[in-house]
Amino acid sequence: MPTDNPIFELADQLKQLRDEKDVLEATLKDLNARISDTEFQLSGFMAESETQNFSRAGTLFCLMTKTRASAVAGAKDTLYDALKTNGYGDLVYETVNANSLSSFIKEQIEENGDSLPDWLTGLVNVYDQTSVSIRKATKR
Repeated sequence: MPTDNPIFELADQLKQLRDEKDVLEATLKDLNARISDTEFQLSGFMAESETQNFSRAGTLFCLMTKTRASAVAGAKDTLYDALKTNGYGDLVYETVNANSLSSFIKEQIEENGDSLPDWLTGLVNVYDQTSVSIRKATKR
């Protein structure tokens, strides 16, 4: 068979593109891990030095903490039932949106004297996630 067959040319091109994609995905995975590690280190130094924000080379870096929540492993159905039973069934769909659940849990903690209500204990994992936001600094 001749090598200038369009089927073979496209097959070779497809293989090359998929191989390139695999390399890029591996590079992206490594880059994301390096970003996460660097952000963790920077947020640690900022927290330790009580630096809420700073500008560097036209970029503003801000220390942020977000309350995140997720269902305890194996307790998702029990959590959904508890949310419905306690009047919060509007949060429940086929799944509970992670951001909505986090916001709800944050509100519940605030309304319950800075602690998780008893009916949610053992159903959600709650932790604070510290990160650094990056945006272009405004000129003065």
